Amino acid sequence: MGIDEVTLNFDPTGLKVLSFVLAIIILGIALDIELEDFYKVLKKPKGPLIGLFSQFFLLPMIATAIVFVMQPKASIALGIILLACCPGGNFSNFLTHLSGGNTALSVTMSAISTVVSIVMTPLNFTFWAKLYPPASLILKEVHIDPVQMIITIFLVLILPTIIGMAINKKYPRQAIKLRKPMRIFSIIFFMGFIVVALVVNWQYFLQYIGLAFFIVLITNALALIIGYQAARFLKLPVPDAKACSFEVGIQNAGFTLLLIYSFFNGLGGMALIAAWWGVWHFISGMSLAIYWSKKVDNKLMENTFANSQS
Repeated sequence: MGIDEVTLNFDPTGLKVLSFVLAIIILGIALDIELEDFYKVLKKPKGPLIGLFSQFFLLPMIATAIVFVMQPKASIALGIILLACCPGGNFSNFLTHLSGGNTALSVTMSAISTVVSIVMTPLNFTFWAKLYPPASLILKEVHIDPVQMIITIFLVLILPTIIGMAINKKYPRQAIKLRKPMRIFSIIFFMGFIVVALVVNWQYFLQYIGLAFFIVLITNALALIIGYQAARFLKLPVPDAKACSFEVGIQNAGFTLLLIYSFFNGLGGMALIAAWWGVWHFISGMSLAIYWSKKVDNKLMENTFANSQS
């Protein structure tokens, strides 16, 4: 049986739990967001616009180009294209902070991309996926209700954002206390969920990981590079470029899995791509963030030493 015919196992109750916890994670991110952050974007829109353009146009286009070059199975292609069309993950905010990047910009971009995704994710996915003939055949067999997808995005991403911002506005002290534990919880839960998904489907994972490994590695690497280089090309400072890099390169794999199980019945290649992306972007993101943080620390030490000598 090929990967396009495989359906990965996942308990329907687990899907409801995933939806609820993803909503809680997004709510936790929104505790950092104020309405004024959106006004700041209107005054200085360059950073968020670069991030959004890279995330919702350049990344899906490049993911589709990689699909045409590598010619993967249809479900693998659908998985990487869907993932490239989803908004950035909450892990990007943590990595931006760790790397010495502009955390405020990262949080703002996460909020905006979450709002924009209600339109751009279904629109982008439908457009780019249809360009690859094998994937287009699966799309004809699977009925995707755009309205239902928009409702799912609203309930899991948009509504928790609104609630989190409302809590931050009305109860700022409580919001400050909740931010750190919710951020830690979100990372632990997400990695735990990915591990459980892989363990439950371990046989399929071992059998087909070779199909997913290189396409995920290449797409993730290019996503991180695109975000950073686009920001630097347009003269943004390095901390802002780091935020753009992680916002484009760290996709919301948990939300992608939710869409795959909700609309594609856990189609093998798609679920494998999303699950492996969740593991891989943790490895690549942490490695890059630690590398950048060491460069910041070394530069601070050099400046301190130079000042002490003068």
